[in-house]
Amino acid sequence: MRATTWQGKNKVEVTDVPDPQILNRRDAIVQITSTAICGSDLHLYGGFMPSMMEGDVLGHEFMGTVTDVGPDVGNLKVGDRVVVPFPIACGSCSQCQAGLFSVCENSNPNAGMFDQIAGQSLSGVFGYSHLTGGFAGGQAEAARVPFADVGPIKIDGDLTDEQVLFLSDILPTGYMGAELTDPQPGDVIAVWGAGPVGLFAAMAARFLGAHRVIVIDRFEYRLRMAREKVGCETVNYEGLEDEGLVDTLRYMTGGRGPDKVIDAVGMEGHDHHGLIHAMERFKQAQKMETDRGPALRQAIMACRPGGVVSVIGAYGGLMDKVPMGAVLNKSLTIKAGQCHVHRYLEPLLRNIESGDFDPTFVITHTLPLDEAPNGYEAMKHKEDDCVKCVLKP
Repeated sequence: MRATTWQGKNKVEVTDVPDPQILNRRDAIVQITSTAICGSDLHLYGGFMPSMMEGDVLGHEFMGTVTDVGPDVGNLKVGDRVVVPFPIACGSCSQCQAGLFSVCENSNPNAGMFDQIAGQSLSGVFGYSHLTGGFAGGQAEAARVPFADVGPIKIDGDLTDEQVLFLSDILPTGYMGAELTDPQPGDVIAVWGAGPVGLFAAMAARFLGAHRVIVIDRFEYRLRMAREKVGCETVNYEGLEDEGLVDTLRYMTGGRGPDKVIDAVGMEGHDHHGLIHAMERFKQAQKMETDRGPALRQAIMACRPGGVVSVIGAYGGLMDKVPMGAVLNKSLTIKAGQCHVHRYLEPLLRNIESGDFDPTFVITHTLPLDEAPNGYEAMKHKEDDCVKCVLKP
């Protein structure tokens, strides 16, 4: 079959790879009808995640039709249309039972590798390095889905792929980012990053009752989408000093700062100070730090005392200059996590069916699978006002 494979830093190719097979009694095989390039895939593309191997199949946002099931998969049958969540979860360990599916204790066969970085392991994840299990991803014609009796959600009715595809990751991730802030009437919530996850976080914050939502980014076409499609206020930080951004947000909030803030940027944040940004890129390239953190630093500094900092941008390891003094002395609460997608599937599907959410507005590019390398380049370099690229095998 054809699949998007990692071939080294800033290089992917669509190549022929072996067809997936049932390996476990709880497996299913899904013939993929739609898949997507995620912003966090760009961290792999740019060589920022360790343990990638040449030929690894990429992609963790996908859906399609079940073509085979293992004997212990009683909830699915051949022909079912499903969306597959990006974390692989067993459903029975203590973490899964607590609804913390992205830290499943049983699904990552390489947990020991991740333990060395974080002390405890993330769950298995499709197409996201050998740190998370080395599972083949979904930017392919088909995929093996472990624990298929727990993960995939069946899609009935006439909803299009585009309406439900993002249940696999970015819609639940954005929603969880907003939920972690516990929006209250009167709250002003600021979101760093107007990519798909940031836009969905802003949409969810409004849905959950925030009084105002402010989105911060440096690309005007993304900020325009936040205003026109989500109804948010926006700030373009380009040209502002850190203090200027903080002062701008305070000015917009009566001198207090946002009540809650969401970092939807992650490890490749862009600092508007040219020298500082160059220094951080150098340190990252030299393995002196794994993550660049301007968005997180700005969010912490801008948040009002007693506020909440929600972190859903993808970070991989270590970061310099985290202002812990501000966290402590402003009595901030930090909440973070890879999304526990399984817990959000049913309620968000109902939101889509009812018309409360229409996730399709983030799709700017749709390409055949063989053009995946062009999609990666468009998303990485923001070409042609690219926000989200969907691939069709």
